[in-house]
Amino acid sequence: MKQIAVIGSGTMGNGIAHTFAQFNYKVNLIDINQPALDKAIQTITKNLDRQVAKGTLTEDQKAVTLNNISTYTSIKDGVQSSDLIVEAATENVDLKLKIFKDLDEYAPAHAILASNTSSISITQIAAVTRRGDQVIGMHFMNPVPVMKLVEVIRGYATSDETTNTIMSLSQSLEKVPVEVNDYPGFVANRILMPMINEAIYTLYEGVAGVYEIDTVMKLGMAHPMGPLQLADFIGLDVCLAILKVLNDGFGNPKYAPCPLLVNMVAAGKKGVKSGEGFYQYTAGSKELVISDKFKRS
Repeated sequence: MKQIAVIGSGTMGNGIAHTFAQFNYKVNLIDINQPALDKAIQTITKNLDRQVAKGTLTEDQKAVTLNNISTYTSIKDGVQSSDLIVEAATENVDLKLKIFKDLDEYAPAHAILASNTSSISITQIAAVTRRGDQVIGMHFMNPVPVMKLVEVIRGYATSDETTNTIMSLSQSLEKVPVEVNDYPGFVANRILMPMINEAIYTLYEGVAGVYEIDTVMKLGMAHPMGPLQLADFIGLDVCLAILKVLNDGFGNPKYAPCPLLVNMVAAGKKGVKSGEGFYQYTAGSKELVISDKFKRS
């Protein structure tokens, strides 16, 4: 397995492409938007420069990594010779189902089809293909080149052969794969999202402020990042989408998203990606500044 295709050139897609290419896989990065692909290559280059500066990568390795990546604006053209396709598009069920129908039509018969979904059912995705045994979840963590975990999700029809191949492949990327079964939120987000949601409720109900909530979790629970800052980093729209999947999938009101989260997403306050969430973000600055909306007098 040497030829990889990655669908989607956003934060997760370019990180996945970067990681495979760094470990000498040939990667076709696919997006319908050429400017998005150009931006992705710029991001990968910048991240590689950071690795070179830290001494974890040489200039020659950087050049090889970039040379391993080709870009395409057509799924049909980009996946024709692929052994593995990793879908990293927006967390939207209808979009993912459409992509997997196309992948099933255009990808080689032997190719494994993987989704980087953080919550959507692999079984549901596999059902729109004619190769359910070759469909699997590969949930990478952000930032992909740095984070070690890959949550490997077996759908109802996923074969042992497919699972074993993806577990071994993940290890070849110096990742730690963990096999889980296909239930809403899998493991990572089934545990993480209720915690984030409860932190938002704690703010919403006036128990404490943004600084206080995040500081308690960082200093008291040894979390490297507070739950509100983490929500901003993930994207508040993504958090909301995952909570809706959990709420719909289990029918349990404990997964119902906090009204404050719903309102923030409706107002376009999505966290880092929009420049403001619980904190406000300025390009080039690492200072953690609480949003004016939540500053306490």
